[in-house]
Amino acid sequence: MKFVIVGYGRVGIRTADILESEGHEVVVVDIEPEKVERAADAGFEAHEGDGDEESVLLAAGVEDADALAGLTGDLGVNLGACVIGDAHGCRTVMRIDDDYHADIYEKYAAEVDEVVYPERLGAAGAKTALLGGDFDALGELTTGLSAVSLVVSEDAPVVGQRVVELDLPEGALVYAHGRSNEPMTIPLPQTDIQPGDELAFIVEPDLVETLRSRLDGTARATS
Repeated sequence: MKFVIVGYGRVGIRTADILESEGHEVVVVDIEPEKVERAADAGFEAHEGDGDEESVLLAAGVEDADALAGLTGDLGVNLGACVIGDAHGCRTVMRIDDDYHADIYEKYAAEVDEVVYPERLGAAGAKTALLGGDFDALGELTTGLSAVSLVVSEDAPVVGQRVVELDLPEGALVYAHGRSNEPMTIPLPQTDIQPGDELAFIVEPDLVETLRSRLDGTARATS
C-alpha cells in the first residue's frame, strides 16, 4: 500500500518508520527543508512544501495513494491535506492535539476518516488509522499488537455476560470498557456487558478476525 505522510516530526517519523518496516510505500511531505532532508536520508521519497497545497500533494503522488495522514502540529494544514486527500480518493487521518477541538472536527470535517491524538495514542495508532482502523486511544500501544474497539449491538452474543466470562482467543485481553457516551475505564471482572457498551481489546494481529467473529461482526481493528 502507498501512504502520504504530511509532517515529518516526532509522530510522522515513527509512523513512516513503522509503515516502511511492514513493507508499505511511504512518501513524506514537509514544509521544513531540514525535515525533508532527514526523510530523504532515511530512504523515503520526500517533498518540500505546504501540506495543504494540492500541487505539492500531487507531486507526492496523492492521486495513487491509498491513504494520507496530516500529522503536523498545525490543525489547519492537517485538515487541508485531508480534504485534498479525500478529493483524490484517499483514506484520511488527521492529527489533533487538543481534545477540545475533536467534536468540531469530527462534526464538520466529513472529509476526514479518522482523528488521532498522538499525545495519547502515539505513532502506532496513526499507522492503524491509515490501514483502515477506527479507535479511541486510551494509552500508548506497542507496534507489535493490535487494539480492537467493539460497540456492542442489541443482539451481540456478549450481551448479559460479565467481562470475566468472555470467551476470548488466547492472546487477547480486555483493557477498557465504557457505557454508551461515557468515558472508558479499566473494567472490573464482574462488569456486565450491555447493548451500546464499548469494549477495547489488545490482541495479536493474526487473532483480530477470530475475536471479531466470536464477539460481534462490527469489531474495528485499531492498531
